[in-house]
Amino acid sequence: MQTWLVKSEPDVYPWASLVAEGRTRWDGIRNYQARNHLRAMKVGDRALYYHTGDVKAVVAVAEVVAGHYPDPTAPGEDWSAVDLAPVGPLPAPVPLSRIKADPALAGIPLLRQSRLSVLPISEAAYRHILALGGLVPRP
Repeated sequence: MQTWLVKSEPDVYPWASLVAEGRTRWDGIRNYQARNHLRAMKVGDRALYYHTGDVKAVVAVAEVVAGHYPDPTAPGEDWSAVDLAPVGPLPAPVPLSRIKADPALAGIPLLRQSRLSVLPISEAAYRHILALGGLVPRP
């Protein structure tokens, strides 16, 4: 299993929408590096769900339920999408300020490549953020 971080504006597609729908197509990504990350995602991978904008916090965990396929919002272009499903919210959101202040998370891509909407995250960083949010990660 690989671990990821996906970002969404809470006023565009909040965590609550993914929960209500039960599954969504993660599409509309128009950055080559983020597209390549989408293409590396496999069924069963987990993703931290990060709200951008005024919230700036990891709020939940999602799971990849369909690996990459051509993005239907970009017909004839070379973009990809995946499907995500909700796993669950964090008991306490983990704000960006806390992530920045934590030495164990100093080198994570969220801090180095803050503009990307899909980022890989190491298993250790994933588990650490879950713990900060009050979850004990699965083995």
